[in-house]
Amino acid sequence: MGFEELRTRVRGRVLTPGDADFEQATTPWNTAVEQRPAAVVEAATVGDVAAVVRFARDTGGFVVTQPTGHGATGDIAGAILLRTGQLDSVSIDVEARVALVAAGADWGQVQAAAAEHGLTGLAGSNPVVGVTGYTLGGGLGWFGRKYGWASNAVRALEIVNADGDPVRVTADSDPELLWALCGGGGDFGVVTALEVDLFPAPGLYGGRVVWPGTRTREVWELFRRLTSQAPDELSVWFHRFRFPQAPEMVALDVAYLGDPARGRALVAALDGVEGAVSDTRAVMSVADLGDITSEPIAPSPSISRAELLTDLDDETVRVLLGDTVAPLLNIQVRHLGGALALPGAGARGPLTEPYAVYLLGLGIPELRDQVTAKQQALVEALGAHISGSKPYTFLAPGESAAAAFETETLERLRVLKRKVDADNVIRANFGVL
Repeated sequence: MGFEELRTRVRGRVLTPGDADFEQATTPWNTAVEQRPAAVVEAATVGDVAAVVRFARDTGGFVVTQPTGHGATGDIAGAILLRTGQLDSVSIDVEARVALVAAGADWGQVQAAAAEHGLTGLAGSNPVVGVTGYTLGGGLGWFGRKYGWASNAVRALEIVNADGDPVRVTADSDPELLWALCGGGGDFGVVTALEVDLFPAPGLYGGRVVWPGTRTREVWELFRRLTSQAPDELSVWFHRFRFPQAPEMVALDVAYLGDPARGRALVAALDGVEGAVSDTRAVMSVADLGDITSEPIAPSPSISRAELLTDLDDETVRVLLGDTVAPLLNIQVRHLGGALALPGAGARGPLTEPYAVYLLGLGIPELRDQVTAKQQALVEALGAHISGSKPYTFLAPGESAAAAFETETLERLRVLKRKVDADNVIRANFGVL
């Protein structure tokens, strides 16, 4: 049974090597990652998803799902790459404060729809990141300090299981499967829709202030002061930037969910650091949450590495502020804590580390070795200040799901995986097996 047979079973496109659009269809959001699947299916309906899973099961194949391609590892040789981007509807139940989000929708769509009703989802920093993959991995966003992991907000999921059957998963129907899907990744079924809680958005004050690199130490000390006393509604991120052909810069990003006047007052100390070259702080709509960091929304090549920090003592500061940022583009430190440190409802447990560091470089061939060497050197220098675990959605190509879970949790996920998908027909970017 070949892919010609699969073409007769689905309404969406089936692309194989040699087809005109095959290379484009295989390209993930991070274009530095190469993918060589056996075929790509662009699902047009939930029925297409079921047909693809059944075809893979019947032919001894396997399916990797990527709505947007964020989080791709490249380790999918021989797979059927399932694209669910066409399944992108979003509907809001205002009274229940719930969003029904189809598999291919992104956070920008959800935030725009929720904002019309004074509500917000637990979105991340980039509006084009897909809701599904982000949430299955836990989801660490701007409002996590107030409301915790995005996966904690899941009420129900519509999935296609390894037998190719559509199934609704709730706490009543299958609490163990719901637990795994809420933070354990996409190894347990192909999600076709999610029901997620929304939260009140009485206001939002946020933006970025940028200074010359000569202000780095002063800005860093302000970051430490702000985060040492920040209420859970306030998140602050620190950046050291070094873009090609430009001098080093330092920045703070802020997002306060609540009364904008209160948010403005909480970060008024930013006005005391002289020499700012730009300041985008303003009263915002949660629909424009992505404007705070203004991350790229088009595919681009990058190499990232993220770690959790146990503290910001003098040695940590020496490493993070010492030497030049180059050849990296960004050394970012995020304030965590708050509700993220509380026990969650799913496989993604409490995040007890108070900060995360994110190291980003340009993923072009001539810089790859330099970028990875710099990342490794920084991590080694941080030493015992790195906790050794990390959020699932922070995993990078070459890393393992084992880094995201405690031993007991990982074994529980593996037992369930073998129970619901013994033949490993459905595989996440970072599988638990």
